[in-house]
Amino acid sequence: MVPAPFLPPQPPYGRLAPPPPPGAPSPAAPPAASGPAKVALLVPLSGANAELGRAILDAAQLALFEMPGDRLTLVPRDTGGNAEGAAGAARAAIGEGARLILGPLLAAEVAAVKPIARDAHVNVIAFSTSTDLAGGNTFLMGFLPRQEVVREVGTAREHGLARLAVLAPNSPYGHLMTDSLRDVALASGATVTRVEFYDPRAGDTAPAVRRLMLGGTAPTAEDLAAPGRPDFDALLLPEGGERLKQIARQVKEAEIEAKPVQLLGSGLWDVPDIGSEPALVGGWFAASPPEARQAFEQRYRSTYDHDPPRLASLGYDAAALAAVLGHGEGGEPFSQQAILNPTGFTGVDGLFRFTPGGLVQRGLAVLEVKPQGDVVISPAPQSFQDVGY
Repeated sequence: MVPAPFLPPQPPYGRLAPPPPPGAPSPAAPPAASGPAKVALLVPLSGANAELGRAILDAAQLALFEMPGDRLTLVPRDTGGNAEGAAGAARAAIGEGARLILGPLLAAEVAAVKPIARDAHVNVIAFSTSTDLAGGNTFLMGFLPRQEVVREVGTAREHGLARLAVLAPNSPYGHLMTDSLRDVALASGATVTRVEFYDPRAGDTAPAVRRLMLGGTAPTAEDLAAPGRPDFDALLLPEGGERLKQIARQVKEAEIEAKPVQLLGSGLWDVPDIGSEPALVGGWFAASPPEARQAFEQRYRSTYDHDPPRLASLGYDAAALAAVLGHGEGGEPFSQQAILNPTGFTGVDGLFRFTPGGLVQRGLAVLEVKPQGDVVISPAPQSFQDVGY
């Protein structure tokens, strides 16, 4: 990210302006003012997601501290983690002169903020991944699952893997990843040969794994005699946590009776201890380039004396982006023209830019899970010329 001026932000957890009463009209666009520009950060500082919201705020303040200058003031406001709180926070921030909104975090919050900001002619750079909310004055900065699938399938094709399968939870996320795999496979010349869903509420996923790997709940003589089963080379597992480890072990057990397959992951694999599960070692997943993010995590840890949650980096990159946009070079500060810079920006999560439709495009790396730490097997692109989104 190109360095930009900085003014120390307001105390992070000071008094928050109370939201206006329900039904209050949206504030008008704030007039241009001399001095530091105000940028709102709408995050949950109370409620179920307060810990993540505070980490995003801490990361945003760290970004501004590290960027020289005095042309930006951060205005943090608590959304409470709900639509009503987010709407009130947006009205309060705009009323105080905020010229750009960073956040909020959840889809319902973004949906509530979007029309308020639109009526005030203020752009929003939100942290959600709900793509139906993108467009107009709203840009989504969250990590989009489809782009992970694009990178992983591209790497699989480079390694000669053309027959794909997916084992996913029967949930909106699971279906999103499955649909993405089908679309990306078709475009790349690959084939999705098997799709299996499991109940995310079920205690045991072994029956679903057995159906996927061997075609039944128990291997038959025909199953064991058929060479090369299963009929796919790579398996997408969009799951995380203990459930992912359970599934990976079950897949490995099934491979005793079938040929090994290459495991592919999702953003849920992007956690520090992924290599502690032997069944996942050798799996591939797409993520932001690790070097810059690890350096950010070290600086965050040194500053706040604890590790940042994975999504805290969104706060850092959003604040750094706001500082760059605040320069207004070649146009009005915080304008859509500036946000849509086709060459993009480089942050702690790597290269990114926004499309006219409001979606983020990221330059992702592909990592291989190793016991002592993930290893990059396909580096992130240095520009968007070779990114096929």
